[in-house]
Amino acid sequence: MKKILLLTTLTIVLFGESSMEIAKKSYENMSGYKDSISINTMILKNAQGVENIRKLEIKKLESSDGDKTLVGFLYPIDIKDTKLLSYEEIGEDDKQWLYLPALKRVKRISSGDKSGSFMASEFSYEDISSQNYKKYSYLEEVQKIVKDDAEYFVITRVPKDKESGYLKQVLYIDTQTYLAKFGAYFDKQNRLLKEVSFLEYIKLEGVYRIKKMEMFNVQTKKSSVLTWDEDRIKVGLSEDDFSKRVLQ
Repeated sequence: MKKILLLTTLTIVLFGESSMEIAKKSYENMSGYKDSISINTMILKNAQGVENIRKLEIKKLESSDGDKTLVGFLYPIDIKDTKLLSYEEIGEDDKQWLYLPALKRVKRISSGDKSGSFMASEFSYEDISSQNYKKYSYLEEVQKIVKDDAEYFVITRVPKDKESGYLKQVLYIDTQTYLAKFGAYFDKQNRLLKEVSFLEYIKLEGVYRIKKMEMFNVQTKKSSVLTWDEDRIKVGLSEDDFSKRVLQ
């Protein structure tokens, strides 16, 4: 994966757009899909390189009040029908519920649990929820780096949620497309915890969509790769498709 330590790059401090403005443009580049259904493959890899493959379906619904997301596992059989329902709450803690079919019960994910691993992957519950730019505050200084013949804005965002597992997140955003390409996530002790890489994007009906991404845990050497095998937008989902009744 792309390394975060950019020791040989050219760094220029900018005085134009603010970090907030760049983050807003990046978010808006991926907005306007209205609703979506995707089939995804998640590959978990431990420190020894042993892989575990999972299949899941992700449904999303855009809303000015906060997006809704429903993640359902299709494979393997031992976690089939496990579901995570997320309600984004701008200015408040997101609401999340996990349905465990083995126990036949719905568990509310508390604020203190959102930094935990989502189904043994390197994605946390907060990584799975919406990444709306309004959920973060931003350091004002913006840098511009040149690496591998590409230019990136470097911005630092801080989660407003006090229960977040991250102290800060540093994102590298392509200056031409305003799409995030990679980033570094730091834990509460300001130690590098994870490196995220957005490996591939596609464009559907004028909307940028992530095609493949990787989350690498620097501290444990474990990684999770999430690939969108199928992705459809504007399919006609409604609020009813994201009610708590769909969990069971």
